[in-house]
Amino acid sequence: MLPSVDFCGLTVTRLIIGANPFGGYSHQNADRDRDMRAYYTVARIKETWARAEAAGINTMVSNNETPHVLQAVREYLTDGGKLQWIAQVNLREKKDMAQAIDEAVEIGCKALYFHGALVDDAYRRKDAKTVQAWCDYARSRGVPAGVAGHAPEAHLWVNTLGIADFHAVCFFNCGSLHDGAGEKFHLSDMARAVDVVRRIPRPCIGYKIMGAGRIDARMAFEYAFGSIKPTDVVNVGMHRGDRDDMVEANAAIVRAVLDL
Repeated sequence: MLPSVDFCGLTVTRLIIGANPFGGYSHQNADRDRDMRAYYTVARIKETWARAEAAGINTMVSNNETPHVLQAVREYLTDGGKLQWIAQVNLREKKDMAQAIDEAVEIGCKALYFHGALVDDAYRRKDAKTVQAWCDYARSRGVPAGVAGHAPEAHLWVNTLGIADFHAVCFFNCGSLHDGAGEKFHLSDMARAVDVVRRIPRPCIGYKIMGAGRIDARMAFEYAFGSIKPTDVVNVGMHRGDRDDMVEANAAIVRAVLDL
């Protein structure tokens, strides 16, 4: 297994495999979105998770709203898949957050966090009560509750409230997509993101560390692991349509970087 940490009571490898490519969320362009969706059938998603297991990864992240990805999660866990599932929870397909949390827990998530766009919006409205209620309900179902977020300020706000068990921090403040302003990736965002990670004492997941494919993998891993806390992890989506052995290649890079 890859080097791991205690993450809210779970043993989690410092590399987690993400799922944006599975759902066709390239954060690049519509053609690439379509290519990813066409490539990642349910069978190929489950095959990718099996290869992640073999490569030494022990945890995956995926959302609760892309139908074929959620189907893959159900089948994979039912069939005895060994990766732990951390669910990214949204409300676009559910009537309320309790229903979304209940479904993720019943499928088998070991932890969950709330989508960055929801947390960014709560921060703008300074709606601590809602985020508190979400976290409390998730914990009442027996799982750690975290928050994602694109804006560093949103994480600092939640941190001052002391209501989340962990944070999923985006290396780029690209929440503009959810506001209808398109994709925005600026390298200057990375330093602000890792500063926030270091200021938050709770465990953190760094995500979009490669800028959705815009940054060389080795450079991204070196920067991320050299900047975040030793108790933190990174979540990386992997599109095997670009390179069939991408999962194994990324695991090898992480081993090399963490052995330096």
